[in-house]
Amino acid sequence: MARQKKNKQKIDPSIWVILIGGLMLVVAVIVLIIQAQQPAQSAVTNQNLNIPYPEVERVSLQDAKAAYDAGTAIFVDVRGDDLYNVGHIPGALSIPESDLESRITNLDPNARIITYCT
Repeated sequence: MARQKKNKQKIDPSIWVILIGGLMLVVAVIVLIIQAQQPAQSAVTNQNLNIPYPEVERVSLQDAKAAYDAGTAIFVDVRGDDLYNVGHIPGALSIPESDLESRITNLDPNARIITYCT
């Protein structure tokens, strides 16, 4: 009996590209779904960090910019004088963090005070 060669069908390379592309698309969708759920988790995590002065309200950059533009806040740079002299928000006061507790009484207690360090 003559042996018959089995016909091995080769898969077209374009099929492999489609399969791999589809797999990558599925992975991308899964990653996006996981990332969409993370903001709620990171907000809880940030509350557990060792943040100095946790009782002090944090101000977003957008809110600080709006207060600056409207002139409704006093900005206090709490870095050292050397960094303040390199650059600071125009009109900001320089009160290093180490002096803040003793010098805060010099500011209007009814004013909105926004401190920053970067």
